[in-house]
Amino acid sequence: MARRLRLLFLNVGHAFDHWFILIFATAVIAMERHFSLSYGELMALSTPGFLAFGLGAIPAGWLGDRWSREGMIVVFFLGMGAACLLTGLARTPLELGLALTLLGIFAAIYHPVGIAMVAEGGPAETLGKRMGINGVWGNMGVAGAALVTGFMVDAAGWRAAFFLPGALAIATGLAYMVFLRRFGTLPRKAPTAATAKQEMRAGWQRVLAVVAVATIMVALQFNATTVAMPKVLEERLIEVVSTTAGVGVIAAAIYATAAFVQIVVGWALDRFPVRPLLMTIAAGQVAAMSLAAVSHGWMMVAAGGVVMILVFAQIPIGSTLIARYTPDSIRSRVYGLQFLVVFGVGGLAVPMIAVLHGLGGFLAMFMTLAVFGAVTCLAALAMPGRRAVAAAAE
Repeated sequence: MARRLRLLFLNVGHAFDHWFILIFATAVIAMERHFSLSYGELMALSTPGFLAFGLGAIPAGWLGDRWSREGMIVVFFLGMGAACLLTGLARTPLELGLALTLLGIFAAIYHPVGIAMVAEGGPAETLGKRMGINGVWGNMGVAGAALVTGFMVDAAGWRAAFFLPGALAIATGLAYMVFLRRFGTLPRKAPTAATAKQEMRAGWQRVLAVVAVATIMVALQFNATTVAMPKVLEERLIEVVSTTAGVGVIAAAIYATAAFVQIVVGWALDRFPVRPLLMTIAAGQVAAMSLAAVSHGWMMVAAGGVVMILVFAQIPIGSTLIARYTPDSIRSRVYGLQFLVVFGVGGLAVPMIAVLHGLGGFLAMFMTLAVFGAVTCLAALAMPGRRAVAAAAE
């Protein structure tokens, strides 16, 4: 019972993390008149917060390993809630920028700390399933951020779009404190360097190298496809859908449907060797990206859906491998490094889209993303064999 409740708090936290970091992206539309700034000038105020969201993963992971993961999750809920309230109270651009930076700092806690807690939150036999379900909650936070924020802005103004989530996060943090007081924390070994060295699984160097390559490739694919898909659909569905709202509905349906594939992949990770699974997904990306490159109309909708399914499918694999091959005592720091790579490399996707679109439209973009899938497929060949993977999971 206690483990299930803990996982529920962690899953809700993942949804909150992606929801809260994206509130400003929608609310900013209603804030231009209040602050007498253009859209570009207001968005620039959020840059330090997004930087903190990525760079803060390293110190957050270190504190999670060295101090307390449960304590860091309390700080995460309460800190994000307080930062949202301060954002809603902002009167000047300076106050707004500072509040958004605080939001990024506290939001940075979740991925290195929360995912490490999901990894330790049950038996090894269900690790992949837990990772997959947790990933779906995070993606629902992304999918619902614009919808929920837009409704709040229309119903009660932009400040309410920060006040209400902020109060909800603080209430959740207090509830989590009551939970910890009632059930306590999971027992953990003292985090020492000697223990960490002894606990590293056989073949961990090759596995983490594959995870690094796969993480870089899927970060570029994920950011490129999620950012470009609405524009792709607008260009390729011109004879089918003629409104921006129609394109938005189709894009949202594709994202939401694709997100649930992570549960299926998580189930597969608990039952089958990782190497053929990763190679199959990566090879599928090559085929789907190639098909999307030349598709139009409803065929583009189908191809785009398969593309997003295969991109989302790869996400829980890296997190699961890190949990299997790294000791608990340093796991938050490894997750912090992984998220830093995702943030840093993924940020290159936007300028990459611009360059490739200028050179050859979305045909060039999708063919480049197909190459990234091929790189992942080749990297997966370096994974340890079936026996080594099975031994690591024990």
